[in-house]
Amino acid sequence: MARDGDILFSVIMPTTGNRPKALRKAVDSVEQAARFAGLETGQVEILIGFDGVRGLCPRSVYTVRGLNLPADRNGGNGIRALLTNLAQGDKLIYLDDDNALKAQALRLYLKHFDTELIIGRIDTQLALDAPSIPRPGMGDVIRPGNVDPLCVCVSRRLVTARCGGWRYRDREDADFMNILDWHVNAHSETVVEDMVGVFDAGRSLDASALSDRQAALLDRLAAARDCPACPPGPFCRAHRADPFCASRA
Repeated sequence: MARDGDILFSVIMPTTGNRPKALRKAVDSVEQAARFAGLETGQVEILIGFDGVRGLCPRSVYTVRGLNLPADRNGGNGIRALLTNLAQGDKLIYLDDDNALKAQALRLYLKHFDTELIIGRIDTQLALDAPSIPRPGMGDVIRPGNVDPLCVCVSRRLVTARCGGWRYRDREDADFMNILDWHVNAHSETVVEDMVGVFDAGRSLDASALSDRQAALLDRLAAARDCPACPPGPFCRAHRADPFCASRA
């Protein structure tokens, strides 16, 4: 049960330091959600791990702790592992620097505070071929491609004491494997229909810092707009390679 004065939520944010505007937006989204939930300034901590750079933390009325860490360059997994061990909140939220929380997220998590694993829906229309995940009415929630750490609010005790912290650091599917561990070991779990986050919310704020996935997606979208007669792909107008493309007529 949540108690006044305790640190209730630890928000864990790895960053390579090249998305300062997106990072600012992510921190602002935590502050907005905390204010909306009526949380005191000492009840939320934001832990930012800078991956191999000396970074500057955005300011917030809530506690922000920034750590300049040795380069990990492993998709943020090493940073998440370290920050998970340093976190003091009862619940952990994993928020990448280019994502954002929805305003109602922490208020929703407070309603289910005694549940060890809470899974909410996130807006993915900026990033995926689905408007949101988990996808409604399609079998098991916990499956690859259907859940992301942004969907999850998880008990720190579950993660650290029963699941060994943030694991699978060298695997590309580390996100899913950790969530699967929590799902298997949780004493209680609930899935809610409410939106709790926005995936890629800050992707366009620091244009020179797009990830490979984000850049490829934007290229496909641009190609689709330029050449509506051709499906996005290697033979679309963007590559000038298809002699049958309507845009070359």
